Amino acid sequence: MASSRTTRRTTRRLAWIGVPIVLLVLLALFWNWDWFIPIVQSQASSAIGRKVTIGHLHVRLGRVVQVTADDVVVANPPDWPADDPPLAAIKALTIQADAWGYVRGHGLVLPLIGIDGARLLAAQHADGASNYQLATGGGGGGGSAVKIGDLRISDTDAHVVMAKLKADFNADVATQGEGDAAKIVVDAKGTYAAQPITARLVGGALLSLRDPAHPWPVDLNVANGPTRVALDGTIADPLAFRGANVRLKFSGPDMGLLEPLVGFPIPKTPAYQIAGRLNLQGFSRIRFEDFQGRLGNSDIAGTIEEQPNATQIKGKSRPVVTMDLRSNRVDLVDLNGFIGGTPGRTNTRDATPQERQAAAKANASPKLLPDTPISVPRLDWADIHLRYHGAHIEGRNIPLDNLSVALDVVGGRISLHPISFGVGKGRLISNIDLTPTNAKDVHARIDLRMQNLDVSRLMAATHTFQGAGSVSGVGAIDATGDSLAGLMANGNGEVKMAMAGGDLSAVLIDLTGLQFGKALLSALGVPTKTEVKCFVGDLGMQRGVLDFKAMTLDTGEAITNVGGNVNLSKETIDLALKTDSKRFSVGSLPTRIDIGGTFKDPSIRPGAEVAARAGAAVGLGALFLPLAILPTVQFGTSEADDARCGELLQQARASAGGKALPPAVKATPAQR
Repeated sequence: MASSRTTRRTTRRLAWIGVPIVLLVLLALFWNWDWFIPIVQSQASSAIGRKVTIGHLHVRLGRVVQVTADDVVVANPPDWPADDPPLAAIKALTIQADAWGYVRGHGLVLPLIGIDGARLLAAQHADGASNYQLATGGGGGGGSAVKIGDLRISDTDAHVVMAKLKADFNADVATQGEGDAAKIVVDAKGTYAAQPITARLVGGALLSLRDPAHPWPVDLNVANGPTRVALDGTIADPLAFRGANVRLKFSGPDMGLLEPLVGFPIPKTPAYQIAGRLNLQGFSRIRFEDFQGRLGNSDIAGTIEEQPNATQIKGKSRPVVTMDLRSNRVDLVDLNGFIGGTPGRTNTRDATPQERQAAAKANASPKLLPDTPISVPRLDWADIHLRYHGAHIEGRNIPLDNLSVALDVVGGRISLHPISFGVGKGRLISNIDLTPTNAKDVHARIDLRMQNLDVSRLMAATHTFQGAGSVSGVGAIDATGDSLAGLMANGNGEVKMAMAGGDLSAVLIDLTGLQFGKALLSALGVPTKTEVKCFVGDLGMQRGVLDFKAMTLDTGEAITNVGGNVNLSKETIDLALKTDSKRFSVGSLPTRIDIGGTFKDPSIRPGAEVAARAGAAVGLGALFLPLAILPTVQFGTSEADDARCGELLQQARASAGGKALPPAVKATPAQR
């Protein structure tokens, strides 16, 4: 009896122990982690704001939990074309999580993320709608950062199609090696900005993307058409886009081709090559600093900073770009693209055959003023702040020494305040405002000021004449058009200038009046100078025609007057220049010199009066030499002509553009 009771107790105990064991065995035999798929799908879909489906789910429990999801599909937005492939289709996605470390408060550590057989599609339509913008929630919490140990990618490719960027390329993605030696390699090929593109990225191991103690090495080389980009260095925090110690190089035939790569408009330039340091301050600020290089025949250096989403206008973000640039030596032809012209020369260093052909075509064109339309919509793409200084302007025939520019483009409006050229000890300064009036035209307001322009510097550019003194003046132009040529063709305004004191080479005055005697002395190396008592210019501009209402040069020996006009629309010149001696002189031939032709092909010729007098002189000289001087004798002009210059000077100083002319600086004894 006692034995029976003992047996029953033993049986009950075995049942209490055995049943759970059996149940566990049965659970292990029949448990299916796929039962949790709806929960995982719901959580993942909620986290990224996009439908996520999973084929199968496998879990391996332990100190480090491993979860593998098969046939993972991340859908496109609901309104996306149904026949397009999904955003992502992954054959197998494996994630390992350090569960024990998380329980102990060490944060979430993922020793491994594995992606195998992924097919990705990143697409953007012409209207800007895209399939890759996910609702990730911003992650602004105060929890511990997620740390990723190893990332393993195999048999994965991405297809990128972006209509706005004219991009369609494929990228093969894979990792090589494990642990510290692991690398991620991306090879891309296709088109970008309607240009062929090939790119190769080699990145370091992702042992801790957020650990600045282990900077992430990066080596990137891109060939986009003729443009080359190379980036080499380390990034301390790639996920936050911070802490770059990277050398960045750009080269190509035209900086304008960089526009789709950098995100803001750049005018056409000649061939360039620049290199500098890339400084990443998160996604809010990117700096390309301390770069140096060349641009055509000019050197270039400085810093460029972009804030991609710095301003908001009408609900849309716009980048803000700040550029601080400088050149030690600059060829102004290299900057032609900034005014719509063709940059560079036929002999510009590293120019392509197409660019040499374009430069030759521009040189052969009968037009001088660029007629390339101003792209009004592009003006509103970004706010741009540019400061530039060219320490020395190249060119023997250009009487300009240096250049300073302060340019701001804000809300589509361009403001140059100012653009300033050095001329000896003086400056030529312009303040220019360009405001879009519609999708095509801009309204321009140009204020011009000549501050003591150095006459000796102006004359030196002729390589023939000399002089001293300074010219000052003011001007204003108001115009509407779609290009520089269009603005000048429709401009209205005035320019007034004056010079008092100083001197000019007698050769200049003598050739103007065909005074053969003194010109001969100068040709023989006997320098002669003539004093400038007064120079006054009063020019009016109406609908693109610059009218020389009055231009008088009063020297100690003669008065020279200039009349006529310059048509900025047709780019033609129709000027007449007349010199009259103020007293009796032998060898003085009063004449009218006509300056005509076009800006590209001007002509200077004596008028009919000169031809007649010169012909008479030649004929008489053949008969009897002393009589040959008679046709060149000119008696002094009236006092009324002499007084007119003084009156013009007084009027110009009183009313030039509604402003007083700056007083001219008299020549020093050394200048004389």
